[in-house]
Amino acid sequence: MMTEYRPLLMRANRLLGSALIEHNLVKFEDLEAANERLLEVAATGQVRQSSVLAILVNEKKVLSEEDVLHHVVDDHGVGVVDLRGYDVPDEVRRDTDLDACWATWSVPFDREEDFHFIATAYYLSPAVRSYWEKKLGGQIIWQATTMEIIADFLDRLHAERGEGRKSGTRAPFPVAGPGGSASPVPGPGASRPTISGSVAPFPVPGGSKSPNAN
Repeated sequence: MMTEYRPLLMRANRLLGSALIEHNLVKFEDLEAANERLLEVAATGQVRQSSVLAILVNEKKVLSEEDVLHHVVDDHGVGVVDLRGYDVPDEVRRDTDLDACWATWSVPFDREEDFHFIATAYYLSPAVRSYWEKKLGGQIIWQATTMEIIADFLDRLHAERGEGRKSGTRAPFPVAGPGGSASPVPGPGASRPTISGSVAPFPVPGGSKSPNAN
């Protein structure tokens, strides 16, 4: 990651941690320990691991992403999206700033006129929302997702760009060969799945509730 994004990464994590405390999702002592670990990891330059949320969930095991998603859906009215089944437009993929996405755990995945659609695992961080609002302008439709889905998308996009540089053309997302599993991204002509529809990719409290985009 370029050093210019380090302040954004640290601010995004700091304000996310504050929000987790404010909404009683973690204890102060657990967050304090996670913040200390974050500083250690960030100093090594490991971008993917430089996440207070990942540390709380995967290392400290004092929080689950599902709890965070439920809170975002119930208390903030944000919908959910699974990028593994979403056909992201070429122009959106082309303009995606990978470093900014890793720093904020957020990905622009569609655009309709002045509306930008962003999937994020860091919705609770005001620094993340503010950054993308200033960067993109217009109105933003936020959609919650998991860190795993964000990382999967960014890894695919990184690989796609690498293949494109080698061949001189943009390489498509992988398509399963004979006997392989289906590609997580629809092929040409496939329709895009509904955003925040009645069937969410994550468990939603209340079962039948369909969250609205915010």
